Amino acid sequence: MAILDSKGRLFGKFNILDIGALLVILLVIGGIFLFPGTTGSVAQVGVTTKPIEVDLIVRGLKVRDVDRLSEQGFKEKGKTNVIIRNQPYGQIPIKSIEILPRDIIVTQPDGSVKLIKDPRDNIFSTDMLLTLAGKATITDDGPVLGNSKVKIGMPFELEGFNYNFNASVIDVRVEDK
Repeated sequence: MAILDSKGRLFGKFNILDIGALLVILLVIGGIFLFPGTTGSVAQVGVTTKPIEVDLIVRGLKVRDVDRLSEQGFKEKGKTNVIIRNQPYGQIPIKSIEILPRDIIVTQPDGSVKLIKDPRDNIFSTDMLLTLAGKATITDDGPVLGNSKVKIGMPFELEGFNYNFNASVIDVRVEDK
């Protein structure tokens, strides 16, 4: 009996092309299980996480009672939800809240300027300086919260139980620990 007949079958029963396809499938399956490759993401190699503080300025926040907002909204839980570039980041602890005085610049007769308390009765407009403390991934381009870089001038949206407003980043400090 011939090993290969006129139709390309081994021993008259098995087609050579079918045997070749079966060998390729077995080699691929064996390669997947024997050599699975590296685990983990390449992007996570060499990444450092450090504590940061972000100072935010809130200008002209329309609120009826700023003390109640500070006590109930901010200090009760000590955290606020942050949205950066329309991407929810999560909760960040509030380190400090400072209510800024409403001052205006007045030109004096001699040409100098003087800073005085705003005489207008605008009791529903408030300026605040908030300091948030969190952990950020440090890259060559600066700190990153979630998937967003934190830079001076970028807007943060702060959201909580009874508030939702925007603030601007005025300072970013990376702590060396």
